[in-house]
Amino acid sequence: MRRLLRSSLPHLAAGRASYNDSSRVRRHLLSRIYQPGNLWKENSPELQAKPNDPSSKSQRLMYKAGLIRPSSPGCFHYLPHAVRSMEKLVRIIDGVMQDIGGQKIDMATLCSAALWRQSGRWDLVGKELLCLLDRHEQEYCLGPTHEESVTSLVATEGGISYKQLPLLLYQVTRKFRDEKRPCFGLLRGREFYMKDMYTFDISEEAAHQTYNHVCEAYAAIFRTLGLRHVKVQADTGNIGGKMSHEFHLPAAIGEDRLLLCRSCDFAANVETLPPDQKTCPCCNGKLEESKGIEIGHSFYLGTKYSHIFNAVCHSDHNKPLVAEMGCYGIGVSRLLAASIEVLSTEEDIHWPSLIAPYQVCLIPPKKGSKEMGAAALAEDLHDSVCAVPHLGNEVLVDDRDHLTIGKRVREAHMMGYPYVIVIGKKALERPPLFEVRNHRTGQVQFLSKEGVLGLVRDIRVI
Repeated sequence: MRRLLRSSLPHLAAGRASYNDSSRVRRHLLSRIYQPGNLWKENSPELQAKPNDPSSKSQRLMYKAGLIRPSSPGCFHYLPHAVRSMEKLVRIIDGVMQDIGGQKIDMATLCSAALWRQSGRWDLVGKELLCLLDRHEQEYCLGPTHEESVTSLVATEGGISYKQLPLLLYQVTRKFRDEKRPCFGLLRGREFYMKDMYTFDISEEAAHQTYNHVCEAYAAIFRTLGLRHVKVQADTGNIGGKMSHEFHLPAAIGEDRLLLCRSCDFAANVETLPPDQKTCPCCNGKLEESKGIEIGHSFYLGTKYSHIFNAVCHSDHNKPLVAEMGCYGIGVSRLLAASIEVLSTEEDIHWPSLIAPYQVCLIPPKKGSKEMGAAALAEDLHDSVCAVPHLGNEVLVDDRDHLTIGKRVREAHMMGYPYVIVIGKKALERPPLFEVRNHRTGQVQFLSKEGVLGLVRDIRVI
């Protein structure tokens, strides 16, 4: 199959520029994708947890699938499949944030110690900050969050006009936190991706409305991904403010203890309630304990930072009023891993379908087998599926034709591609039929080319 692909597409050998030729079908070939081979081996050192070092299902699967490689404790390299999924996840988040008026920015990673001292957090956060000193004896930290930076930015620029309110500024960047004991792969690391949003309003009432809108948007993101989540009241911690909520995916491996009321929608992190609290403070119903993986956090800050840095909003009468603020975070890389943690089996990854690295994995015949007579049909089916407008970049060909179809199918299921299409024995029949495997449901169908195209047209993509 690989030879056929190359002979029918000689531009593949001509160099990278050929991929910009819009008149040709771009082929994603598994043999060309960087996936270090030792990650497929069960006895690979990367798959073995150190003694007394906790590991998680998502960590094991992401190592095994070649999605991530460890760099140093709590830090990881993201490999091509993981990057594709992360980019899709960020596109979902971008869409929802911009639907509620969010404007995307990108702030400096190096945060001035002077700003953090001005807010009082340099000493408060303390050892969790990754700090450095430059050649001019100036102190910085690698930003774990950007309340000081964004508030100082708004204040320095003279504040915000009422015409711009509410102002919602957000970014998706790497963050840094010196975790004492990083573990569980991307679930608790020292370097991670986060979406952080900072909002500015002219009154407390308006700030509460914005707070509710952003929380609703967070819920929409998790629903879009098909993830069951809970929103719980939470401690404001070292970020501070007047109100806080966390968003969790219920999971046995979760490090947070939650109390949920089964009679109403009350839910809380245990750290916000008295130790002996057994009944719901809203309806007096029984509280049940659960564990959760925190994937999002919202804070109503009030004027905690805006007062310190003199960030103001100007009314329609040009009266300066200290801005009412909120801040909101989604752990993007943690959400990626947490979704694998809660959806997958012990052996196979199950993605939220919208963020799977590829939607379709096409498995052509093994080299030298009888099924090689259907190689031309595989070529034609690939081009036809890629011609479906939204799927042109979502089809992966497992062109490792020295491997059996069975081995490639097993690896495709381990990788979690939503649809696996096999060109096997039935492709030699008249009419030819193709084996289509739905990874989520386990359903296997034998479909004609027209049936395959009818099915894939309904696949949703980002």
